[in-house]
Amino acid sequence: MPVSIKTPQEIEKMRVAGRLTSEVLDYITPFVKPGVTTDELNMLCHNLIVDKQHGIPAPLNYAPDGHKPYPKSICTSINHQVCHGVPSNKALKNGDIVNLDITVIKDGYHGDSSRMFCVGEPSIQARRLCEITYQSLWRGIRAVKPGAYLGDIGHAIQSFVEPLGYSVVREFCGHGIGRRFHEEPQILHYGRPKTGLKLEAGMTFTIEPMINVGKAAIKHLGDGWTVVTKDHSLSAQYEHTILVTDTGFEILTVSDGCPPPPAP
Repeated sequence: MPVSIKTPQEIEKMRVAGRLTSEVLDYITPFVKPGVTTDELNMLCHNLIVDKQHGIPAPLNYAPDGHKPYPKSICTSINHQVCHGVPSNKALKNGDIVNLDITVIKDGYHGDSSRMFCVGEPSIQARRLCEITYQSLWRGIRAVKPGAYLGDIGHAIQSFVEPLGYSVVREFCGHGIGRRFHEEPQILHYGRPKTGLKLEAGMTFTIEPMINVGKAAIKHLGDGWTVVTKDHSLSAQYEHTILVTDTGFEILTVSDGCPPPPAP
C-alpha cells in the first residue's frame, strides 16, 4: 500500500485529533498515583474522549488480523510490560512506572501519543530509563526532514541508547497514521543511515521507541495483547505523531501539558 501524502485539510484535522490526544494525557496526569487501578484510569480517559471531546477511543474493539478485539479504550503498560498492556483492577503502587498510550479519532482522523508516568518515587534506574527513552524519541524526531530516510530515524535512536547499555525492542515500530490507525510506512527504531524510504512533506507517522533496561527479547502474555520483556527487565516508551513539513517536522500531538523537549 502506498504512503499517504496528506492534504492541508487533512493535516488540519490531524492537528485537532493530535491535540485532543495530548490533552487526554494532560488530564489523566494527576490521577496517576499509588492506589489507582488502571481500569479507573481507562474509564476516566474513555469518558473524557467520548463525553467531552466527542471523539472515539481508537483502541476499543480494535482487532487487527490475528487478534481478538482489544477490550479497553487505552493501553496501560506497567514496569516490564513493553506495550499493549490491558487495563485491569490491578492498583498501581509506589515505585511503578507506567506507559499510557492514547489514540483519539476525531472527524475520521487519528492522533496517537504515549507518555511514561512515575508512580510515587521510582528507583533511580526506572527514572533514568524514562529519561533516556524520552531523549531517544526526540533524537528520532529531530532526524525528520524532507529528503531524509527512515533509516536515519532508527539510527538516531539506536545509536543513542545502545552505547548507554539499553536495548531497542525490534518487533514493534512506529507507523503511518491518518484516516487509518495503522498505515504505511513502518518506522523502525533501529537501522542504518540513508536506508529505507525517503521522507516527503505531507507524510504523517508515529515515532514510539520501546527501550529496555535488559535485553531486547519480548514475549506475549495469554491475554493476546500484553507484551513483556522476556528477562522481566523494565521497559519504557514515549510516542508522538509527526508531520514531515517542507523544512523539517511538526509534532501533531501537542498540548499545554506536553513535557518540554530535551536539550539537543
